[in-house]
Amino acid sequence: MALIVGLGNPGVEYKGTRHNVGFDLIDKLSDKLAITLEQGNGLFFIGEGHFKSKKVTLLKPTTYMNRSGKAVSKALAQTGDPISDCMVCHDDIHLDAGKIRLRPGGSSGGHNGITDIIDSLQAKNFPRLRIGIGNDFSRGRQSDYVLSPFTDSQQIVIDEALEVASDAILLFLRGGIDLAMNKFN
Repeated sequence: MALIVGLGNPGVEYKGTRHNVGFDLIDKLSDKLAITLEQGNGLFFIGEGHFKSKKVTLLKPTTYMNRSGKAVSKALAQTGDPISDCMVCHDDIHLDAGKIRLRPGGSSGGHNGITDIIDSLQAKNFPRLRIGIGNDFSRGRQSDYVLSPFTDSQQIVIDEALEVASDAILLFLRGGIDLAMNKFN
């Protein structure tokens, strides 16, 4: 069993923004694994399927980025997946656009969505896949930056990164976080 969570903000006004690359990755995985997401209990969109005989649940919280913890906590309770099998995918301004990094757990790195998940679960030991969105913004303009769309040239790089990230998730599903980190970090 595995729960793959992509962080983002719901609504058409946020579609295609830097902050929503976690949602974009879930959409890519949904296509690759032929898993349809449907409205869950009001806190998320959820879909279940299988990969190599392993049950996979895809999740997109609808609680907005900074309140993702409640949705993830509820989904873990609903699916019965252990925290160590809950991969959370999110944007990261500390990585160049298009770079990906996997981690087995740890601090939030200043990401408010991850902070809320850590606070809700009272645990840091869940794997993460970070997708770099760069940090080309002026002091005090971070919110505007993450809520804006990629440039055309950046979108090409992000589309390639999402393909690589989806392959990293599939390897995580096959062999765990260490195997995925060894290949993709």
